[in-house]
Amino acid sequence: MSAAPNSLAVYAANEHTGKGRRYEEAPAEYRGEYQRDRDRIIHSTAFRRLVYKTQVFVNHEGDLYRTRMTHSLEVAQIARTVANALMISDPLVEAISLAHDLGHTPFGHAGQDSLNACMRDFGGFEHNLQSLRVVDELEEKYADFPGLNLTFETREGILKHCSARIARKLGALGKRFLDRQQPGLEAQLVNIADSIAYNNHDVDDGFRAGLLNLEQLREQPLFGEHHDVVRDKYPQLDDRRFIYEVIRRMIGQVVTDLIENSRSNIERLDPKTIDDVRSAGKPLIAFSDDVYEKHSSLKKFLHENLYRHEKVRGMNDKTKVMVEVLFERYMASASELPDAFEQRATGRQEADKARVVADYIAGMTDRFAIAEYERLY
Repeated sequence: MSAAPNSLAVYAANEHTGKGRRYEEAPAEYRGEYQRDRDRIIHSTAFRRLVYKTQVFVNHEGDLYRTRMTHSLEVAQIARTVANALMISDPLVEAISLAHDLGHTPFGHAGQDSLNACMRDFGGFEHNLQSLRVVDELEEKYADFPGLNLTFETREGILKHCSARIARKLGALGKRFLDRQQPGLEAQLVNIADSIAYNNHDVDDGFRAGLLNLEQLREQPLFGEHHDVVRDKYPQLDDRRFIYEVIRRMIGQVVTDLIENSRSNIERLDPKTIDDVRSAGKPLIAFSDDVYEKHSSLKKFLHENLYRHEKVRGMNDKTKVMVEVLFERYMASASELPDAFEQRATGRQEADKARVVADYIAGMTDRFAIAEYERLY
C-alpha cells in the first residue's frame, strides 16, 4: 500500500486536506483536528450520559451489563486496531466511535422505537440523525458556535444512513446519500466495528443473564468452531472463563478477516485519494464472504433468542409505555419540562414543540427516565 509521508495511506481521511468545520476556528497548538473532535466528544454532556443508557438490559437490571458508553469504548478499540493495520486515521475512527451513539434514547432500541412512534406525525425519530443533532446543535459548550463544531469527516461517520428527504436538508453532508456514494474508509470501518462489538458483547451479556446457554450458542458456526477448540484445550475451565476465551477468539477471527479482506479490496481498487474511495460503488471495508455469513448468522440468532426473549420483551414493553407517557405529558404541559426546554417549546408549532420534547427525552438516562416517570405518575 502506498502511504503519505505522515504514515497515513494516500486514500485515508486527512485533517490537512479535509472539508473542515462548519464554523472556522484557529488550529489547536498541540493537537490534530480529529484529536480535537475526540476530546470534545469525551468532554460532552451527552457522552457522560451514555454510562447510564441501555444496550440490551435496562440499567437497573445489573451493574456488569454493557451500557452505551462501554459499547462505544469497545467499538473504538476494535476500530483503532483495524485503522492502524490499514494506515487510515486512528484519531478519526476513535472520534466517530465515541460519538456514534450520542443520540440514543434511554432503554435501548425499545426506547427509540417508542419515541419514533410518538414522533410519527412530526418527522419521526432516528438515533443517527439525533447523534448528529447533538453534536451540531444541542451541546452547549462554546461561546462562538452551537454544538461541538466537529469536522466534516467526523460528522459524516456519525450519520451512517439517511433518507433522501432528510439528506436534501443537510447540504454537503447529505450529498453522498443523494449521489449514492460511500463515506471515507474511517466511517465504513466504524460501522462494521459497531456490529462486531454488538455481536460479541451481547453473547457475553446474554450468557451472563442466563438467557443464552452453551448448547444454543454452540449451534452457531462462529461460536461453535472456537467452542470445540477451547474445550479440547482447557477441559476443566469453568463456564465464565470458558465463554470469555471463546469470545476473545471470535473477535480475533473476525477482526483479522476484516483487515485482510479490506486490504485486498483496497489493493484491487488502488485508490489514490479519499474521493476514489467515495466513488468506489460499494464499501471497501468488508468481511470475506465466509466470515460475513457466520457473522450474519450470529446476528440473526441474537435477534431471535436474546432481543426477542420474553424477559427482554417484557422489560421493553414497560419502557415503551414510560416513553409514551412522558411524551404525552410533556406535549400536554410544557411547564413539566426544565426551564430551558420549556422556553424552546412554548409558543411553537406542534411539530417544533414535539422535536423539543423528543430532544429532552432522548437525552435522558435510563434511571432518570424511570425517576421522571415515577415523579409524574
